Amino acid sequence: MRWIGIVLVCAALAFAGCGSSSEQSAQETASPTPTTTTTATATATATGDEADLDRLPEVPAATTSTRPPESADRTGGDAFLTEVFDEAQAMWSDEFEAAGVHYAPARITLFRDEVHTACGTQSASVGPFYCPADAGVYLDRRFFDALSQRVGVRLGDFAQAYVVAHEVAHHVQMLLGIMQRVAAADQQDPAGENARSVRLELQADCFAGVWAHSRYVRGQVREEDFADALRAAAVVGSDFQQHLATGTIRPEDWTHGSSRQRQHWLTTGFEQGKPAACDTFGA
Repeated sequence: MRWIGIVLVCAALAFAGCGSSSEQSAQETASPTPTTTTTATATATATGDEADLDRLPEVPAATTSTRPPESADRTGGDAFLTEVFDEAQAMWSDEFEAAGVHYAPARITLFRDEVHTACGTQSASVGPFYCPADAGVYLDRRFFDALSQRVGVRLGDFAQAYVVAHEVAHHVQMLLGIMQRVAAADQQDPAGENARSVRLELQADCFAGVWAHSRYVRGQVREEDFADALRAAAVVGSDFQQHLATGTIRPEDWTHGSSRQRQHWLTTGFEQGKPAACDTFGA
């Protein structure tokens, strides 16, 4: 089946004048702005091909891993975050290879307080983020503890795994040219930037759900694991974070989607287990 979820990106953005003349090529580099859990400006340094998308399988196959990543005390840690990152990358790499599409790996950096990237110097306050200019996933070591304390909900292993998989999903979007198309549309229609950012982030949530599905078919996801991820999706929702910070809710200012939307698309990817289910732009 054709992977219509991505092929329809330009059609969904037609009102903004999205077209091939505006899209970036593999040699062109968009402004290096990180895609984070709190801010989302789509940029990229590589592009995808619709013919490539047609060849991607519907359901990611399990990797050769036989043991689910899990920290000793179920509260994460550097080794755990790195293992999840490697495991998620292995899944996407296998699927790209099976489809005859090149997968250029991302890299992960764990930091404290601030980090220097190709997208500029970023403080821990931005939360986990992906920088397309250097294909880097950046995670502050204390983010999960700080978030748990702030919202009063302890986030366990699988909640953290969901966040890592979400950032890896941004790398997949960059490799497939989705970010480039969104960036081109943003240039032509700045007023619609937030709305497109929400759809981009929800698609990354759905892709994270597809990864979770690949672990489910290996018997490595329990009911309480996925419930943990759903709690994380709720507390990083734009409405939840906005109300926590300001006491008000203004949907027009959202960049990542509401708690309910994020939970919905994470669940969609998990239940369907195929990227074609992640058509947030056409929904």
